[in-house]
Amino acid sequence: MTDAPERDDVRPDPRTPTPRTPVHADPAPARRPHGLRAALAAAPSGPSGWIALGALPAALALWLLALPNARLSRMGDLGLLQALPPLWFAAPVLLTVGFVAVLRSPVVRHRWAGAYVLALILVVHGTPSLLYPTLRYAWAWKHVAIVDAMLRHGGAVPGAGKLDVYNQWPGFFELHALVLRATGLDSVLGYASWYPVITNVLLLGPLLLLYRSFTTDRRLVWGGIWLYCATAWVGQDYFSPQALAYLLHLTVIALVVHRLAARRRLTRAGAGAGAQAGGSVRPAGSASSAGPSGARALGTVLDGSSRAGWRAAPFALLLVLIAAIVSSHQLTPVMLAVSLLLLALGRRNRRTVLPVLAAVVGLTVLWDATVARSFVSANLSGLIAALGSPDHNAVAGLARLGEAPFGQILASWADRGLTAAVLLLALAGALRHRWVRRVGLLPLLVAPVAVLLANAYDGEMLFRAYLFALPAAAFLAAALLWGNRAGTPAEDALPPGTPPRPATRPGGPLRTGVCAVLLLGLLGGTLFGYYSKEAMNYFTPQEVAAVRYVAETPAGSRIISLTANEPGGELNYDTHDRLVLGDAAGEDLRHLAAAPGDALRGALATPNAAGGPTYLILTRAQVLDCELTGLLPASAVQGLAAAAAAEPTLRRVYANEDAVVYQYTDSDAGGGAAAPAGGSTP
Repeated sequence: MTDAPERDDVRPDPRTPTPRTPVHADPAPARRPHGLRAALAAAPSGPSGWIALGALPAALALWLLALPNARLSRMGDLGLLQALPPLWFAAPVLLTVGFVAVLRSPVVRHRWAGAYVLALILVVHGTPSLLYPTLRYAWAWKHVAIVDAMLRHGGAVPGAGKLDVYNQWPGFFELHALVLRATGLDSVLGYASWYPVITNVLLLGPLLLLYRSFTTDRRLVWGGIWLYCATAWVGQDYFSPQALAYLLHLTVIALVVHRLAARRRLTRAGAGAGAQAGGSVRPAGSASSAGPSGARALGTVLDGSSRAGWRAAPFALLLVLIAAIVSSHQLTPVMLAVSLLLLALGRRNRRTVLPVLAAVVGLTVLWDATVARSFVSANLSGLIAALGSPDHNAVAGLARLGEAPFGQILASWADRGLTAAVLLLALAGALRHRWVRRVGLLPLLVAPVAVLLANAYDGEMLFRAYLFALPAAAFLAAALLWGNRAGTPAEDALPPGTPPRPATRPGGPLRTGVCAVLLLGLLGGTLFGYYSKEAMNYFTPQEVAAVRYVAETPAGSRIISLTANEPGGELNYDTHDRLVLGDAAGEDLRHLAAAPGDALRGALATPNAAGGPTYLILTRAQVLDCELTGLLPASAVQGLAAAAAAEPTLRRVYANEDAVVYQYTDSDAGGGAAAPAGGSTP
């Protein structure tokens, strides 16, 4: 079967008169096949086609066969990598080889490239969702608890304490409370476990829009998307406000860049029309001639009525997206404003970018001055101090690695090596191809560096900056790996009257092999970063049961724990006080490490202002949190557990193989209240 042209979605220009039907019309074209026949017909041809056709189902079959043989009890300092059977790792290898074969084909088909990307997302992000019987990651559980509290109170949660910050940025939580009301579900736990898969699938939409604004070459578009999915190791896709805000941020950026590309097409079409009026002849294959660029000409016609700026409907959509970002997360509006500011440095971009930038700044200032005023006022001095410490903000997340186990140190260096490799590939792509420097990629790559000036963000700022730079970095890396030496610019980035260059051609066997090996190496680094802490991110059903037991204690109770790494420790946070020993800093943390028994007795003796009983909960995941992060030495953790078991004022009220709960029985502290029924004590 003959391959279709690279762009098969070309529609006729509505300005072109409809030709009269000839007397002897051509016979009607044959119907296109549908379903399986259509998929097979669209498969790449030749040896690469057979590899692409077979690798996808083989990878998914091996993945499904491997999952039942995973042993979560084997997780150690390399996390889920130690629990997965060798057969599982054959799945991402086959997916990578098959995807490279898809790009090796002379014509890259959307459905095959998209199928491989979706399979990669399912294998990487769906594995924990299928293996774990409970929701992973303590922060996801915290956000579940906040949604539950806002649902109970119908809005802001009174008596939230330290979690009052979420009352001031409630957009994400109110959205999911609305979903629960509309669907009748009892809790977001029903779908929160699949949130990483959902988030990454939804990200494909803005990524496609963004990359297709740069080029019509499918090889670069899908290569960039694969690189993004294969190198997004940071793990900010869990059930969280930042996951939603990042998705909306990328959508706003994609819409703005798409609008800039439309304006360039409009300018180029006008210049081309002027050249034709002056008697010059446009080369074959340009925007006004038939061929792959016909769809661009249609975009010019559709955008022609908005030459002076944004239309009302698209701009209203942008305002809704920006409002959702501003009301959900503190950092993302700043990142969005910096990106738009750098895009607006180009004089030709300002008419498009400045209205959006003004909306971001205006809505952010309005929100911070009203709803979030108390938080901003209380933390303004810290923010100003952080502005002068970009070096500290950049390395804050690298602390305590020397005390962590070898596997965590290895995974940490793998993360940093992967980050450096992606950024170096992006820089090389920008240096090799001049056209990528003219389509707005460099501002998007550089903008995240500015957030390092803002705040250390609990040691995560360096990783968040990488995540925000990744969409641009992935496309630049794809241009390096699959772009021709002459370049593959989008036709709207070329000077008026210049014929668009042909799409990239598949490389030779050597280049294809190098690309496959490089992609496998990058994906391996991502697996290290994404899976290495799963021993502490995974919670057993026994731990969940123990935490729920504590959450059902009487209102006014105080809950003491070693660390905050618990599945739902914030449940009923509006009626319970919480003390986390591991949150101590400086001399207090050193005292906990040196004399854990004395530190525990001091915490228990501190009066509970609410007047309720005091409970101590110790779990498997808390111990692993201290071990894997190097927060406390093993001797301190063991000493604390031994001190709790021997303390006469602590009575064990609940225990199972992964958790133990004690109640403080000192009558002077109000600890004599009865514990809730239902505890199991072996």
